[in-house]
Amino acid sequence: MKDLTPDRAALDPIEIASRDEISALQLQRMQWSLSHAYNNVPHYKNSFDAANIHPDDLKSLDDIARFPFTVKADLRDNYPYGMFAVPQAQIRRIHASSGTTGKPTVVGYTSTDIDNWATLVARSMRASGTKTGDLVHVAYGYGLFTGGLGAHYGAEKLGCTVVPVSGGMTERQVTLIQDFKPKTIMVTPSYLLSILDAFRAQGIDPRDSSLEVGIFGAEPWTNAMREEIEQAFDMHATDIYGLSEVMGPGVASECVETKDGPTIWEDHFYPEVINPDTGEPVADGEQGELVFTSLTKEGFPIIRYRTRDLTRLLPGSARSMRRMEKITGRSDDMIILRGVNVFPTQIEEQLMKIEALAPHFQIELTRDNRMDVMTINTEAAGSDLSAGQRTAAGDKLAQLVKEVVGVTAIVNVADSGGVPRSQGKAVRTVDKRGI
Repeated sequence: MKDLTPDRAALDPIEIASRDEISALQLQRMQWSLSHAYNNVPHYKNSFDAANIHPDDLKSLDDIARFPFTVKADLRDNYPYGMFAVPQAQIRRIHASSGTTGKPTVVGYTSTDIDNWATLVARSMRASGTKTGDLVHVAYGYGLFTGGLGAHYGAEKLGCTVVPVSGGMTERQVTLIQDFKPKTIMVTPSYLLSILDAFRAQGIDPRDSSLEVGIFGAEPWTNAMREEIEQAFDMHATDIYGLSEVMGPGVASECVETKDGPTIWEDHFYPEVINPDTGEPVADGEQGELVFTSLTKEGFPIIRYRTRDLTRLLPGSARSMRRMEKITGRSDDMIILRGVNVFPTQIEEQLMKIEALAPHFQIELTRDNRMDVMTINTEAAGSDLSAGQRTAAGDKLAQLVKEVVGVTAIVNVADSGGVPRSQGKAVRTVDKRGI
């Protein structure tokens, strides 16, 4: 793989500023954001007043812990526009979550918000090794989902040429990559694996493709999957983090020279990690639930939003700003199986250790005589595995899951292509226990 480390002269000065400079800017912007939310969003005025706290009480960054949390239910209760802090006439774009449970969460952006978002995605792409003038293949979904348009505007802001493919038509994705020769692809990691399958099905060596950088987000993925992707395509695989409630992709991004967890763009977002059970902040380096306060958002300020993503805060490395460890899972997609907490990423880590199995899987949860049963549906890595080899591979995965994760699972090994594919976020768990 090429050395794609960006020239430090091309970085935004704040990326390599001192911690004192970053903290001073954060405090100034946090005071503005709290006041903006309090004065313009009834929900925040009511919640702050109920907690007997006022924006003027913020004298230091640590004081943010005195303010109440915002949770997804608050956004749904104020559907569709109750959390907007500016008149609707000043909103230039609306995005929304998928709304898989209850009402979708609706987010509004002013012109300034959209420009800041594009700037941060461009910064993230530059950190990942993409350069001005590169051709970028965007296979994130477009529409109300923030992935496609967020990546698109960021790539244009960086001065790249964008191929707005969106998701789907997997064979065509391969054709366009072969014909247009992009250097960067932006896509969910699970869908990139489907594209990889399509390369191989067409008899094309993915290592011969033009791709040099893959920027992957929208779902947790492991370092084992990173290694699989990098080896398959001979390209750098970096993690971009974001969520629609906070902005979209570009809240944080890995740097290609270190690949040691996404750097949080702390000049626009203030991170905390809390104990998910007590809500109390934990020290940097301790694992817990990630919480964000926006520092510059006009249309939809967000104060102490509980993301449900589990991680820990780490010191800066390639940049001065703090990093977050790769997401290990979400507190709301955690599986509790016979008293054991299980995340799909833990299953993925064990799956990636077995060469005979493809990196596609789906967890099915059922109940048998009041006992929870976990079945891991996976598939053979090729069509030449004998029945005995499949059985051995399935037994090995079950053994690893038992030894490392601590739960007993049934493993089914289907033919290649037997696990349902996703064109966006992978559906890792199907819970049939309540059916």
